Amino acid sequence: MQDFQDKIAVVTGGGSGMGRELVVQLAAAGCHVAMCDLSDDAMARTKELALADGADVRITTHHCDVSDEDAVLRFRDEVVAQHQTDHVHLMFNNAGIGGGGSMLASSREAWDRTFGVCWFGVYYCTRAFLPLLVAAEEGHLVNTSSVNGFWASIGPDRPHTAYSAAKFAVKGFSEALITDLRVNAPHVKVSVVMPGHIGTSIVENSMKHGAEQLADTDAAMMQVASDFFRDSAPTTAAQAATIILDGVRDERWRILVGDDAQRLDRAVRAEPELAYEGSRFIEILGGQLLPPEDTA
Repeated sequence: MQDFQDKIAVVTGGGSGMGRELVVQLAAAGCHVAMCDLSDDAMARTKELALADGADVRITTHHCDVSDEDAVLRFRDEVVAQHQTDHVHLMFNNAGIGGGGSMLASSREAWDRTFGVCWFGVYYCTRAFLPLLVAAEEGHLVNTSSVNGFWASIGPDRPHTAYSAAKFAVKGFSEALITDLRVNAPHVKVSVVMPGHIGTSIVENSMKHGAEQLADTDAAMMQVASDFFRDSAPTTAAQAATIILDGVRDERWRILVGDDAQRLDRAVRAEPELAYEGSRFIEILGGQLLPPEDTA
């Protein structure tokens, strides 16, 4: 899909981060966009930014928890009604949160919440919107996984199970869809996006929309961590969105985002048996481990 002009796109997690930048850049390219998020204020700001330069497009906002299938189906029906359409051209499964790092030390609620948003959100939205992609003359499904979709770690001393398990599922699902779509709907493409450390607000969003309740002191400390995570990232959310949209234009099924993602991918492929061996893997990687990236 070389041209987004007059196409219709759906973006989950459009209130901030890569989702916001996808909405803004799609609108600048002449694409109509329906976004969902759990923050109405954040979506309103995204819409304002997307229309700031006078883009002549329709931007709609929809409150939706993507881990709730009934809510996703309502979201789909709202998109059909408000965009007066029986099809969409682009679906970006971008929403995500962190949490539930350990199967042993984390609560079941936190684990299930993270897995529900990061995996079932992709599954439910694909189930809901895929028929609308098939109904278009051309369509593209874009699922955001992570570097944690091929390396289930953020370091040797920090378990990261819920997020990593979900992102592995997203990667495998997307790869399996390549053949499924080629056989049953060859005009619809699929891409899996694997970002490294991107400058977004996943830490803050995880605090707001995850299962863990923090005390005021803990919340203040996490806000500092969130700001540091965003501001220290080697790739901005805007840069990430540009890489993703260029990958869609090029019909690439595998889109690595960031030099750190490229480096980590090479290291895991070169020495998969050492990927979880701490200092030995750090040496292979070049002396640096990545923090978890943002999909929110």
